Amino acid sequence: MAGSGRLAVGTLPWPGWVRGSGPAVLSRLRDAAVVRPGFLSAAEEETLSRELEPELRRRRYEYDHWDAAIHGFRETEKSRWSEASRAILQRVQAAAFSPGQTLLSSVHVLDLEPRGYIKPHVDSIKFCGATIAGLSLLSPSVMRLVHTQEPGEWLELLLEPGSLYILRGSARYDFSHEILRDEESFFGERRVPRGRRISVICRSLPEGMESGEPGQPPPAC
Repeated sequence: MAGSGRLAVGTLPWPGWVRGSGPAVLSRLRDAAVVRPGFLSAAEEETLSRELEPELRRRRYEYDHWDAAIHGFRETEKSRWSEASRAILQRVQAAAFSPGQTLLSSVHVLDLEPRGYIKPHVDSIKFCGATIAGLSLLSPSVMRLVHTQEPGEWLELLLEPGSLYILRGSARYDFSHEILRDEESFFGERRVPRGRRISVICRSLPEGMESGEPGQPPPAC
């Protein structure tokens, strides 16, 4: 099981935030599954949360999903942002995406209630491209990645409030990812109590999709 086993963190740049099943998978995903803790200041996290709250409050938490991947969530796609929030999202773009990548015009916002979770899944390449970058707000959580063909190969990311995570390449296509439910939320021996969590997710454009193409189901990250 991914939550047990030897701690192996020495080959990644932020050893306090990434752990895995062994040196090989840590090395393989060194640039494909990245955590940047403290990417947001407390004021920036408050800026995003305050802007999102009125829109999220109008929605009800749901307990099923179009692909059965999420439980206890509400979500929206957002393309209009305040100037302060746009500046934050531009920093995400600069940090996570290469100059040649085009982003989907809307940003996916996912609000998990304290008991909510995201089941293991691999995002369809039809709906988002090679890179996903998410800001974590309000509550810490643990994201687990497990190789789809070799379940003994796994990685876990500790996502503190204000952190940025980036999944690209092999981490997107060869590994499932999930957000652990509260009762399973451990990072090694450390208990990571789950509260309400908001993620703000930027995605690169799927290959062959026009930049303004509407109606694409978002990933569950």
